[in-house]
Amino acid sequence: MSVVQIPVSFTDPINARILAISEDRLHGFQPDPLGAIAHQAGLDLSVVSERIQAMLQAGTIRRVRQTLLATNLAQGSLIAWQVPEDKLTQAFDWMFQNDPFSGHVVIRTTDAGPTRYRLWTTVKVPAGFSLVRHCELLAGKTGATHFVLLPAKKLFALGVGHVRRRGLEPGSRAEVLAEVTDVAITTLTATEWRVLAALKREFQPAELTADLWVARAHEAGVPLETFLSMAADFDRRKIIGRFSTFLEHVKAGGSGERVTRFNALFHWAVPAGREIDAGREVGRHHIMTHAYWREAGAEFQQVNIMGVAHGTDKQRLLAHKAAIDQHLEAAGIPVSYTNVFWGGRSEIKPSEITPQAYQEWLARQTASAV
Repeated sequence: MSVVQIPVSFTDPINARILAISEDRLHGFQPDPLGAIAHQAGLDLSVVSERIQAMLQAGTIRRVRQTLLATNLAQGSLIAWQVPEDKLTQAFDWMFQNDPFSGHVVIRTTDAGPTRYRLWTTVKVPAGFSLVRHCELLAGKTGATHFVLLPAKKLFALGVGHVRRRGLEPGSRAEVLAEVTDVAITTLTATEWRVLAALKREFQPAELTADLWVARAHEAGVPLETFLSMAADFDRRKIIGRFSTFLEHVKAGGSGERVTRFNALFHWAVPAGREIDAGREVGRHHIMTHAYWREAGAEFQQVNIMGVAHGTDKQRLLAHKAAIDQHLEAAGIPVSYTNVFWGGRSEIKPSEITPQAYQEWLARQTASAV
């Protein structure tokens, strides 16, 4: 069967079975990730490999990679930027195209009316470098007049799973509270960074076969047994996220369909001392792809819980948020302020995190400023 004949829509029944697992169900390091998908989906390995390759080539899947818990490898923060309206597009383009340490780059509007903070990005900077200085450099390059750092203090939800979340009923939630993940930077040796760099690099379609780590071990310059052992150790040290196939969820994919249309950043302000309680209640709701404790300060009405949800219908997403609001009230957690920031133009890419890459990038920026 040629690639042209292989279904590439995320709504195809077999593809949907694969994606329901491969988007965010393979936690930690997987020695045989494609085999794990095949086992959980009840499909032959050859079918899984063929379908993922085809969807990646067609653009339905935008990337396949081993994710990392980068918050434990580099200083990271959500950044809200003030950029003059006539420079907004230019600033967006520059950060997406020229800063490998900016991951999500999104232009947002808010339900509360006009906001000075239209541009939102995530930024990660390796330990030993300054996150503030990095943002000052970006501001100088883009014309941003002000920025606010919103680093995560705790993590309550992190997992995409757009196919799995389609059709969820508002209020759908786990029977137990979300787990709390701390943010703590881990120190790595030069060899560990080399293995980690090979581990996290995106897979090309032809690489998605059995024994896919063999070539990555060779790239890292270590025996396969050493590579697998170090990767398992990374997992134990909580710096491994999941093996994931990322759908093109903002733009239309290879089949011309969109898996989501709306990207909502929810804000809640809860009393000091109730942040973990609120985060665990928000994070248990199945619609939430991300949920964090972030201190936003007076400029954002003392918001301290933030989360992201995606969907194809705006009113449906608002119904999900209303259900979460009602649940917080029922749990005895007062909310003094809440808001929704809607994503418009958006680009997403993996953030670079290695010290060597940062040193090289910083040298180029310094040279270009001379």
